[in-house]
Amino acid sequence: MFSSPQQSASVSRGSSPADAEDLTLYREKFRRRLPESLDELHGPAQGVVKLPLHLAWSGMTTYDMSKPRQRMGLYRTVLHEGLRDDLPRYLNRDLLLHLWPVLRTLVGRTVRTVWEDAFPQLASRTRAAA
Repeated sequence: MFSSPQQSASVSRGSSPADAEDLTLYREKFRRRLPESLDELHGPAQGVVKLPLHLAWSGMTTYDMSKPRQRMGLYRTVLHEGLRDDLPRYLNRDLLLHLWPVLRTLVGRTVRTVWEDAFPQLASRTRAAA
Protein backbone atom coordinates (compact mmCIF):
# COMPACT_ATOMS: atom_id res chain seq x y z
CA MET A 1 0.00 0.00 0.00
CA PHE A 2 1.39 3.39 -1.02
CA SER A 3 0.99 6.56 0.98
CA SER A 4 0.72 10.11 -0.19
CA PRO A 5 3.43 12.67 0.67
CA GLN A 6 1.01 14.25 3.17
CA GLN A 7 0.44 10.91 4.86
CA SER A 8 4.18 10.21 4.94
CA ALA A 9 4.83 13.59 6.55
CA SER A 10 2.20 12.87 9.20
CA VAL A 11 3.53 9.44 9.94
CA SER A 12 7.12 10.67 10.10
CA ARG A 13 6.10 13.17 12.79
CA GLY A 14 4.77 10.38 14.96
CA SER A 15 1.14 10.39 13.91
CA SER A 16 -0.76 8.02 11.67
CA PRO A 17 -2.91 8.86 8.67
CA ALA A 18 -5.92 8.16 10.90
CA ASP A 19 -4.66 10.80 13.36
CA ALA A 20 -4.32 13.34 10.55
CA GLU A 21 -7.86 12.55 9.40
CA ASP A 22 -9.16 12.95 12.96
CA LEU A 23 -7.46 16.34 13.22
CA THR A 24 -9.00 17.44 9.92
CA LEU A 25 -12.46 16.42 11.15
CA TYR A 26 -11.86 18.19 14.46
CA ARG A 27 -10.91 21.42 12.66
CA GLU A 28 -13.95 21.13 10.41
CA LYS A 29 -16.19 20.82 13.48
CA PHE A 30 -15.08 24.29 14.60
CA ARG A 31 -15.11 25.79 11.07
CA ARG A 32 -18.78 24.82 10.57
CA ARG A 33 -19.72 26.74 13.72
CA LEU A 34 -18.12 30.04 12.73
CA PRO A 35 -20.23 33.08 11.96
CA GLU A 36 -19.89 34.61 8.51
CA SER A 37 -18.49 37.76 10.10
CA LEU A 38 -17.43 38.95 13.54
CA ASP A 39 -20.11 41.63 13.12
CA GLU A 40 -22.69 38.89 13.87
CA LEU A 41 -21.39 38.62 17.44
CA HIS A 42 -23.83 40.70 19.51
CA GLY A 43 -23.54 38.93 22.85
CA PRO A 44 -23.45 40.73 26.19
CA ALA A 45 -20.44 42.83 27.17
CA GLN A 46 -21.64 43.39 30.74
CA GLY A 47 -23.96 41.95 33.35
CA VAL A 48 -24.32 38.35 34.46
CA VAL A 49 -24.53 35.65 31.81
CA LYS A 50 -25.99 32.21 32.45
CA LEU A 51 -24.92 29.56 29.96
CA PRO A 52 -27.17 26.63 29.11
CA LEU A 53 -26.17 23.12 30.10
CA HIS A 54 -25.07 22.12 26.58
CA LEU A 55 -22.33 24.78 26.86
CA ALA A 56 -21.40 24.66 30.52
CA TRP A 57 -21.77 20.95 31.13
CA SER A 58 -18.73 20.50 33.35
CA GLY A 59 -18.27 23.63 35.40
CA MET A 60 -19.53 27.13 36.04
CA THR A 61 -22.80 28.12 34.42
CA THR A 62 -23.04 31.76 35.57
CA TYR A 63 -20.45 34.40 34.70
CA ASP A 64 -20.14 37.98 35.91
CA MET A 65 -18.83 39.98 32.96
CA SER A 66 -17.36 42.62 35.30
CA LYS A 67 -14.86 40.02 36.57
CA PRO A 68 -12.00 39.53 34.08
CA ARG A 69 -11.35 35.85 34.94
CA GLN A 70 -15.02 34.95 34.65
CA ARG A 71 -15.36 36.89 31.39
CA MET A 72 -12.34 35.04 29.98
CA GLY A 73 -13.75 31.73 31.20
CA LEU A 74 -17.07 32.37 29.50
CA TYR A 75 -15.35 33.16 26.18
CA ARG A 76 -13.13 30.10 26.43
CA THR A 77 -16.12 27.88 27.13
CA VAL A 78 -18.23 29.32 24.31
CA LEU A 79 -15.37 29.09 21.79
CA HIS A 80 -14.84 25.42 22.63
CA GLU A 81 -18.39 24.23 23.24
CA GLY A 82 -20.61 26.73 21.45
CA LEU A 83 -22.72 25.73 18.49
CA ARG A 84 -23.30 28.02 15.51
CA ASP A 85 -26.33 29.73 17.14
CA ASP A 86 -24.52 30.13 20.48
CA LEU A 87 -21.64 32.21 19.15
CA PRO A 88 -23.67 35.34 18.22
CA ARG A 89 -25.74 35.01 21.40
CA TYR A 90 -22.86 34.80 23.89
CA LEU A 91 -19.87 36.44 22.17
CA ASN A 92 -19.50 40.16 21.60
CA ARG A 93 -17.39 41.32 18.64
CA ASP A 94 -15.65 44.21 20.40
CA LEU A 95 -15.00 42.22 23.54
CA LEU A 96 -13.65 39.25 21.55
CA LEU A 97 -11.22 41.54 19.72
CA HIS A 98 -10.14 43.09 23.02
CA LEU A 99 -9.67 39.73 24.77
CA TRP A 100 -8.12 37.83 21.87
CA PRO A 101 -4.39 38.47 22.54
CA VAL A 102 -4.73 36.69 25.91
CA LEU A 103 -7.70 34.47 25.09
CA ARG A 104 -5.84 32.86 22.18
CA THR A 105 -3.34 31.46 24.69
CA LEU A 106 -6.14 29.86 26.72
CA VAL A 107 -7.92 28.03 23.91
CA GLY A 108 -6.68 24.96 22.12
CA ARG A 109 -4.48 25.23 19.06
CA THR A 110 -7.26 24.05 16.76
CA VAL A 111 -9.75 26.65 17.99
CA ARG A 112 -7.12 29.40 17.78
CA THR A 113 -6.06 28.43 14.25
CA VAL A 114 -9.62 28.10 12.91
CA TRP A 115 -10.65 31.51 14.28
CA GLU A 116 -7.48 33.31 13.18
CA ASP A 117 -7.63 31.78 9.70
CA ALA A 118 -11.27 32.83 9.30
CA PHE A 119 -10.87 36.29 10.84
CA PRO A 120 -7.48 37.89 10.09
CA GLN A 121 -8.37 40.83 12.35
CA LEU A 122 -7.92 38.49 15.33
CA ALA A 123 -4.42 37.56 14.24
CA SER A 124 -3.59 41.21 13.59
CA ARG A 125 -4.75 42.09 17.14
CA THR A 126 -2.24 39.58 18.44
CA ARG A 127 0.59 41.12 16.42
CA ALA A 128 -0.42 44.63 17.51
CA ALA A 129 -0.44 43.60 21.18
CA ALA A 130 3.04 42.04 20.94
